[in-house]
Amino acid sequence: MTKKNTRIAKAQRAFATKDIEMARKAHKSSLIHRQIHEEEPILMKGEYLGEFVYGAIDGTVTTFAVVAGATGAALSSGIVIILGFANLLADGFSMACGNYLSEKTQRDFIKKERQREEWEIENIPEGEIHEVREIMKKKGFKGKDLELAVKVITSNKKVWIDTMMSDELGLLESSKTPWKTAAVTYFGFLAIGIIPLLAYVFSYFFPIFNKHTFVIAIVMTAIALTVIGLIKRYVTKKAWWKTILETLFIGGVAAVLAYYVGYFLRWVVSVSL
Repeated sequence: MTKKNTRIAKAQRAFATKDIEMARKAHKSSLIHRQIHEEEPILMKGEYLGEFVYGAIDGTVTTFAVVAGATGAALSSGIVIILGFANLLADGFSMACGNYLSEKTQRDFIKKERQREEWEIENIPEGEIHEVREIMKKKGFKGKDLELAVKVITSNKKVWIDTMMSDELGLLESSKTPWKTAAVTYFGFLAIGIIPLLAYVFSYFFPIFNKHTFVIAIVMTAIALTVIGLIKRYVTKKAWWKTILETLFIGGVAAVLAYYVGYFLRWVVSVSL
């Protein structure tokens, strides 16, 4: 924890524990002034957590779905490993690329809209002033307070544009960069998604894994989903059992569907032969 996010961290702890005294200390005027005016914008704890969890859940669920489907179809451990790693590497990379393009598209769109607002302020300021006035009216400003608010906002071009972006268009600029979101997504996909396959890899080296491969894979996948739930809980502060059950339920449903699809297809093939 760096000094730059100490005040926010204290405020977050105060909220989590409902500690009013700690919240008051986190809102001392000197601390607020230093954070807002003197420090660089902070990176909130868990800023990229969503991408990691997204990649981890998808990696775990899809990889185990491949494992379950292949097991239901009675394929050999070697085939399971080949299919599993092919899915892990290719699907993970595809997901990371999709995440990158999505994030970049959003950033480019926001940039274009910001340029448009800037152009309109320079060329048709009366129209933009009227828009600010209507926005402030909607917020409850009236009379002299309304005109004062409009004057203050439109006296600073950056504040003016920021107001139009957030209040008129509902567009908020993110400090996250596309390549980082893609990298974190891919890392989460690989790091956690590989766990369902480990039982099959270990089956070549340890007899106990060879005898109960699929059951061990189920247990390891459940552990992986539990870890993801705990990671989510670290930032969201939701009840730990809720986050764990949520991720276990999602993974369990996907696994059951994949297993019985594989079982059904094996039955179809056997009947047709």
